[in-house]
Amino acid sequence: MPEPPLRVLLDQNIPREVLAWLKERKPSWICSHTSEIGMSGAPDPEIFRWAQTNGYIIVTFDEDFADTRTFALGAHCGIVRLRVWPTTAEATCNALSRLIAAVADADLAGSLVIVDQGKIRLRKPQIGS
Repeated sequence: MPEPPLRVLLDQNIPREVLAWLKERKPSWICSHTSEIGMSGAPDPEIFRWAQTNGYIIVTFDEDFADTRTFALGAHCGIVRLRVWPTTAEATCNALSRLIAAVADADLAGSLVIVDQGKIRLRKPQIGS
C-alpha cells in the first residue's frame, strides 16, 4: 500500500511564491501556505494546532518552532526550520531543494529538521518514547 502524501504547511514568513515552486517540484505533496488557509498573522500556537489537527509538517524561518521544550519531538507531525539568509524566495527554494535531495519523505514525518546554509540536521523522535 503506498504511503499517504506528505502534507506541508508553509509558515507566514515563507515567501508565497515558494508555494507554486514546491507544488511543481513535489507534486506528490499536498502543500499549503498559511495565507491560503486564513491564518495570515496567526500566532505560532494557533498555526501549530492547525498543522497537527490536519497532519501537516510546518516549514518556517521561525526559530521558536525549533524549541523542543515547546514543540517536543514525537509530539508533532514534523517541523522544518530554515536557517538561511537572505529569506528570499530564491534562497528558500535553494534550501528546500537541498532538503528534498537529502532527506526521504518518510524521515520528515515527526522530525525536527534544521536546514542551515551548509548542512542539514535531522532529529527524529525516539521509537517508544
